[in-house]
Amino acid sequence: MDTLRGSLLMVLAMAAFALEDMFIKSAARSLPVGQILILFGAGGMVIFAILARAQGHRLWTSVFCTRALLVRSVAEVAGRLCFTLAIALTPLSSASAILQATPLVVSAGAVVFFNEQVGIRRWLAIAAGFIGVLMILRPGASGFELASLFAVAGTLGFAGRDLATRAAPAGLSNAHLGLAGFAMLVVAGLIALPFGAPMQVPDVETTVDLVAATLVGVVAYQALTGAMRVGEISVVAPFRYTRLIFAMVLGVVVFHERPDMWTLIGSAVIVVSGGFTLMRSNRRQVA
Repeated sequence: MDTLRGSLLMVLAMAAFALEDMFIKSAARSLPVGQILILFGAGGMVIFAILARAQGHRLWTSVFCTRALLVRSVAEVAGRLCFTLAIALTPLSSASAILQATPLVVSAGAVVFFNEQVGIRRWLAIAAGFIGVLMILRPGASGFELASLFAVAGTLGFAGRDLATRAAPAGLSNAHLGLAGFAMLVVAGLIALPFGAPMQVPDVETTVDLVAATLVGVVAYQALTGAMRVGEISVVAPFRYTRLIFAMVLGVVVFHERPDMWTLIGSAVIVVSGGFTLMRSNRRQVA
């Protein structure tokens, strides 16, 4: 049941993250990435600070200085900064496709750092998912943009964040993790700010985009944190692939992107491999 619950939370998180990406990409039309991250991060910090206080928690705890949380913070900065640049500079569907490599990194990390057992059939399913990603990327083809390397770097950062979340002390609330995570967005924004256009006052439409991104981002963060703290990582993580489906739909409807046939086939391979991974896990648990 913990694995099923974690899987459902992951799907919810991916839907919310896809919406968040859509709003951020829209805001990036008129604001520099650094300013977007600062405003987005500050808004999320306020919400999670309110949640933490409502739950009777202090806003600061010494646990923030533990090794797991420090590693998580560094990975959060790298992941958020690089992936935000990716969705601002490349098609949403393309950046989201590259991000689908995250479960592969997380699953391998779960074996190395948490001694999780992954059978040969699940390894084959994970490998099939990676082949699906390659179908979408087609390295060396004209559709692969140099700016997509930001998405690759973001993928590594997010995988490190998820693994460090698993290692975080059990007594640390989701509100605390969210507060720390959104604080790192502000740090990422400050790093990016000197390299972008000057800051400016956002118009009404961009303000709505930022507020909406913050609200769905909080939902996504809560769901993702919950997903990574229950069940087996090697089973829960592949459900990150559903983000690709949500991102493609939003890319087509909102930004008029047109994924080609290889992208659609690769996406189907990814989704099937994720479903097979869960099926194999359920059979092993029943046995």
